[in-house]
Amino acid sequence: MNVPKKKRTTRRNKHRRAMQKMTPVQLTKCPTCNKAVLPHNVCKYCGHYGTESIIAIKEKSEKPATA
Repeated sequence: MNVPKKKRTTRRNKHRRAMQKMTPVQLTKCPTCNKAVLPHNVCKYCGHYGTESIIAIKEKSEKPATA
């Protein structure tokens, strides 16, 4: 089996791990409804991509009050 010739220093390990940090998700505003959406994706609230209507979104109907 292969065995490393020299020990990896803790500084080298920490430097390598520091490059794999998580970055926050970048969000943009939908031009039609002004909600935050992922870039280059269809808006899940209004169904638009840019100025084009791609998906017809059904409006939520209010439930009747139960007695």
